[in-house]
Amino acid sequence: MYIDAPANAPTHTLQNPEQYITKVGNFLRKTSLDEIPQVFNILFGQMSIVGPRPALWNQYDLMEERDKYYANDIIPGLSGYAQCHGRDTLPIPEKAKLDGYYVEHFGLWLDIKIIFKTFFQAFRGKDEVEGNTKSVPNDKNDEDKC
Repeated sequence: MYIDAPANAPTHTLQNPEQYITKVGNFLRKTSLDEIPQVFNILFGQMSIVGPRPALWNQYDLMEERDKYYANDIIPGLSGYAQCHGRDTLPIPEKAKLDGYYVEHFGLWLDIKIIFKTFFQAFRGKDEVEGNTKSVPNDKNDEDKC
């Protein structure tokens, strides 16, 4: 992001986030390569490879919704079940419900499916949305499932 970007403001709250994101930053975010530093969190045991994505410090609505499904009670992951079903396009209640599904059904086979799906989805830039001005697709028939 550029130096003049608002501090401590997630891009989904900005009206025109493109004005703050560099071309390199845009590429890194679309391909999820900006997540690579989280590998250190995995190595230190603070994250897992698969699990619900960690909520931002100010996403109280997501944390509260996830509490209903016990999704805040497990270690967060680099990728998760909700990311395979819409990434940034999901409304918070649906994202929390999918995270809850993962909590109830987690296992090696589901993790393997999520890892492969994440790899292909991230490099296509599918379901990545910046800012609150872009429309969120709602066509579930066009969506790949894990």
